Amino acid sequence: MNALWSMAWRRLRADKVAMAALAVVAGFVAVAALSAAGLLAAGWEDEVAVSYAPPWFVAGSAPASVQAPLPAATVPPNEFDPLADDIAALRNARGTADGDGGARKATLLFGADKWGHDIVGKTVKGAQTSVVVGLAAAMLAVALGTVCGALSGFYGGVVDDVFNWFYSIFTAIPSVLMILAVAAVLQEKGVATIVLILGLTGWTGPYRLMRAEYLKHKARDYVLAAQAIGASNWRRMFVHIFPNVSHVALVQLAILAVGFIKAEVILSFLGFGVPVGAVSWGSMLNEAQQELLLGKWWQLAAASGAMALLVTALSLLTDAMRDALDPRMRLQ
Repeated sequence: MNALWSMAWRRLRADKVAMAALAVVAGFVAVAALSAAGLLAAGWEDEVAVSYAPPWFVAGSAPASVQAPLPAATVPPNEFDPLADDIAALRNARGTADGDGGARKATLLFGADKWGHDIVGKTVKGAQTSVVVGLAAAMLAVALGTVCGALSGFYGGVVDDVFNWFYSIFTAIPSVLMILAVAAVLQEKGVATIVLILGLTGWTGPYRLMRAEYLKHKARDYVLAAQAIGASNWRRMFVHIFPNVSHVALVQLAILAVGFIKAEVILSFLGFGVPVGAVSWGSMLNEAQQELLLGKWWQLAAASGAMALLVTALSLLTDAMRDALDPRMRLQ
């Protein structure tokens, strides 16, 4: 077992593209961890710029002046203004919130959204949600699919019939409807809920593939030899067979991570995603569809670019890991 992973790691290190992809994925994970710890993008909700402030590299379209303070009240002498106290309170509260009497930046590194939030800060904070949702939900789905597929394919008989019955139920219902049904049952919003929703509805693909692999491998000579020397069923399933089919699980992990990041967009759009006060790439894309009609493209570009970079790196890394772990590739 150790020799297998050592050989796979040596093959992986020899692939420069794979190592670059690994660095990108590790970077996103590190950014998500630092954001969760409050060391990055802690002030992403601060209104630091004017509404829809453009990026600095297109500053030619920026407004000539910053946001003006509230106009002073003009009340004729000897007349009572019933709103004077309210207007004064609003003016004072706005000056306190802005910290500089209402002045905000006219441009930012990659622009601002409708409320003046820094797009770079939102993208970094959104990485925390999207990376956790994509990777954690994919790991949960692959783990469930692998264990169920291993038990079903290895034991067969009644065990196989029971798992196939559950598989048929989940695949008979359209995936979007299944996701919405589970979301309606769980009710609560949050990252943990999204992970459960996607993980509990996305295990069917890994299950089908892993079941087929275990049906094929359980009758091979190396498994029969392990049985002859007294290896337990558990050891044959996860020590002898699993390393030879792990590349299938890795491919499914990357595919599901990509799909779950996209699914989070749908859940956020339909109100089952991140709660109010949180941000993810999905909620950013949801906001960006309105901004794009106004010609404000920077939030769409930031969220899409970050998602595309992570998805591409995950795909390249998984491709390389599949080749490194595939027994047929090791014979070449």
